[in-house]
Amino acid sequence: MTILIFVAGAYLLGSVSFAVLMSKVFGLADPRTYGSGNPGATNVLRSGKKLAAALTLLGDAAKGWVAVWLALHFAPGDVVLVAVVALAVFLGHLFPVFLRFKGGKGVATALGVLLALNAWLGLAALATWLLVALLFRTSSLAALLAAAFVPIYAMLLAIPYEYIAAALAMSLLLIWRHKSNIVNLLAGKEGRIGDKSKPQ
Repeated sequence: MTILIFVAGAYLLGSVSFAVLMSKVFGLADPRTYGSGNPGATNVLRSGKKLAAALTLLGDAAKGWVAVWLALHFAPGDVVLVAVVALAVFLGHLFPVFLRFKGGKGVATALGVLLALNAWLGLAALATWLLVALLFRTSSLAALLAAAFVPIYAMLLAIPYEYIAAALAMSLLLIWRHKSNIVNLLAGKEGRIGDKSKPQ
């Protein structure tokens, strides 16, 4: 029963879309109606409201961190429960019940989850994203490369195998969610950070 409560709670928390919420707060159009149609920080940035995008990023990351932190706090030592909760909040963002199971790509939520699982793992993922984003100004490429390296970082840090499995699953799902971006990258048509016309 305990694990069901934690998993259900994590999934529902993950289902809260800060992109949609912040857009309503700032009087912006629904992020699902323009750009890439993705309810995430990168798409909200296309509205021109940097604060709305920043709060979306923070909110989506925070819900991932909070879900895992609660599991760690109330079920210390139960690595299986923590790993399942990590996946549940991530899946909630990808397939939110409140948005008819059509959610974001999970980059910020994954970061929050990783920071809670292991701070060094999260920081390594963030550093990879920032480096690629600064060099190529393409958020999707930065997300893909960060996702690809996360399982490697996790193994090098020797975190529990259950956490490594959760990190690997999130990385694979994140890459899958970026399949259209991969096609655009290969075709040289992917938009850059700050570009209001091309989807990412």
